[in-house]
Amino acid sequence: MNIIDKIETLVNLSSPKMGSKVISVSDDFFGKASRMLDDKDPVFIEDKYDDHGKWMDGWESRRRRDGGHDWAIIKLGSPGVISKAEIDTSHFTGNFPPFTSLEGLFSEEALNEKSNWVPLIKKSSLIGNKKNDFIIESAPKVNYVRLQIFPDGGIARIKLFGEVKYNWNNFNKNKLIELSSLKLGGSIVAFNNAHYGDVSALLSDGRGKTMGDGWETRRRREPGNDWIIIKLAQKGKIQQIEIDTAHFKGNFPDQASLQAESINQNVKIEDIIKQSENWDTILQKNKLKADIIHNYKNEIKIINEATHVRLNIFPDGGVSRLRVFGLRV
Repeated sequence: MNIIDKIETLVNLSSPKMGSKVISVSDDFFGKASRMLDDKDPVFIEDKYDDHGKWMDGWESRRRRDGGHDWAIIKLGSPGVISKAEIDTSHFTGNFPPFTSLEGLFSEEALNEKSNWVPLIKKSSLIGNKKNDFIIESAPKVNYVRLQIFPDGGIARIKLFGEVKYNWNNFNKNKLIELSSLKLGGSIVAFNNAHYGDVSALLSDGRGKTMGDGWETRRRREPGNDWIIIKLAQKGKIQQIEIDTAHFKGNFPDQASLQAESINQNVKIEDIIKQSENWDTILQKNKLKADIIHNYKNEIKIINEATHVRLNIFPDGGVSRLRVFGLRV
């Protein structure tokens, strides 16, 4: 089995696909703070200017003259525990902040001046035109984060990698849940190829907006098929499956199947990949059509429980969304 690519089970909690958004900012005169949450890599357009000056793909505040510093508050779409932060200053060379810090808190009420922010990253140096990585240890569950820059400047992107932490006691065990949902904690474990598009879009809300809003593999020139493995948000009994080929017309897979398994949390990703070929097939090979939602219910082989699923596409192509619905067990 040729593993071309794989990723950890952490998700980008600050992604707009999670529903995360900037709710407050001290200043974003040169570049809107919302830009730094974009999932796409930042770009530099040499001759692009707007009414405020040079257009930059990220958040950029004006030059401070008062001795203070700038900040932006992000409300996470799903509460979670952040393990890693990537603060990207790409294309910011003479205008990046020399220092940054990150704080977080969990609150079900509106923020105010008395909100108790907890340090996640102490005041630390940044390097310009670079992805600055920070490991966060022993972090609490948060649903708000505050990024501070000292004294001012530009941040191209911020990505906060971690695990979604929902209170599952609030969910009715007898109600169908979208177990694969990115916002609930579903995540991509591994895939053999993801040449086009954004692989995390496969588990996100809504239908794909374009052909680039989904998982698409390169054209396969050798025998075999492509696949992707998903960790479900919760262990469940799968009842329904939805495979959406929105916008994929001349490049949708000819067929697809789905396998499932219940796995111990301590199993290594490498072992999951090796074992996945032998998982229970809960959806046999089915012909797919272009640009349509395929719903499966009666076709599904019901098994007692599953923590992971493997989507196989034959031989290659693009899938906009995969939704796996089931009962929590």
